[in-house]
This record gives sequence, C-alpha cells and structure tokens, in this order.
Amino acid sequence: MANPVYLALDLPQLDAAKTLCQKVKGHIGGVKLGLEFFCAHGHHGVHEIAHLGLPVFLDLKLHDIPNTVAGAMQAIHVLEPAIVTVHASGGRAMMEDAKAAAGENCKVVAVTVLTSLDDAALGRTGVSGTAHDQVMRLADLAEASGLDGIVCSGHEVKAVHDQWRKGFFVVPGLRPGGRATGDQKRVVTPRQARDDGASVLVIGRPISRAEDPLAAAREIEGTL
Repeated sequence: MANPVYLALDLPQLDAAKTLCQKVKGHIGGVKLGLEFFCAHGHHGVHEIAHLGLPVFLDLKLHDIPNTVAGAMQAIHVLEPAIVTVHASGGRAMMEDAKAAAGENCKVVAVTVLTSLDDAALGRTGVSGTAHDQVMRLADLAEASGLDGIVCSGHEVKAVHDQWRKGFFVVPGLRPGGRATGDQKRVVTPRQARDDGASVLVIGRPISRAEDPLAAAREIEGTL
C-alpha cells in the first residue's frame, strides 16, 4: 500500500465531509466511514464519498448473531467496501459467516479491544487480564475464523504481527507527537505503528480538526 493513512471522516454534514476529503485526498490512502457517518448519511453518503476515487473502509463494527451479521454484510455488497469491521467478541461462528458473506475483494477485520479502553476499564467489563492479553486472544480467534486481520491499538500491533505474519492490521487511535489524545487511552504515533507492522493507519481528528487539514495530512504523510 503506497499510503497507509485512512482518514476517519465522521462529520455530521455530508458536504463538509466531501470537501475535506477532496482537499486532502492526495495525501491519504483511503477513507474510513464509521457509525456516525453511516447512520447520518447511509448508502447515499458512502456512494458520494466513493465517487472521490479513494478506497472506502466501512467501520461498522458488526456484532450480532451469525445470521444477522451475514445479512448485514450482504446488504453492503453494493457499496464495494475495501474493508469492513466486525467485533471479534461475537465469536468464531459470527466471524466465519461474516467472511463468507463478504465481497470477494473486501477485507474483513475483527475489532479486538477499543483504543478508548485501558486495563482498568476493560476489567470493569468482566474481562480478566490486560488489554494486551485480550487482544492476543482475540487475534488468535480471528485468524482461526479465517478473517483477514484485526483492529488493535499501536501498543499491541507488533506482538500480533510477530504472531500472525500474513495478517492485515488496522491501527486507530494514532496521534502525531505532542498532540492531544482526547478520549483515546492507548495511543502511539503513526510512524511507530507503521514500523511495528500496521497495514492501515486510521487518523481522524489530527487532520479533520486541524486548523489546516491539508498541511496536517501532508505532515503526517511525510513522517511515514
């Protein structure tokens, strides 16, 4: 992949999202559209962004019974996403059915532990051990389920990459050096994540909320 940066384009106004994407498209490799965008703009919004000519990553984090998730995957075939997320905690059967129902050219990756959770927050959900332990367990399960890869923080990507050499790894929660982390708990720089084996770098607010988004995107690209 020439440019691994996928811009998280979760803006409430479609015109603003299109304008931002058009402005920085020469310095990113794709666009991540999450729940906020999809709930606001639906299939129409995805088509509008896709017309700008960049690969689309649908970060829908599907998590339900296997039949329902498979049906959802089939429903988004027409959108031709490059990447779609499901939750690894949905279990092996759900992940297997999600992959079977996905388009031929669509990578299905499993969300392991959200980057907004640290060890203490994870423990309060009933999960024993550290976030790192849970990511490694779920990575094993995702690989056994036939998925293409996982979503994890930059703190775990090196260990997962060492374990799953052919995996496809999406790393969100990235912050260039010295930038505010906001609600993200487990963050690293884009350069570190890339060096540690990340396939896709998801970057949102450091670009979308920058005073000069174009300059911010160009600066991040220059570090990779």
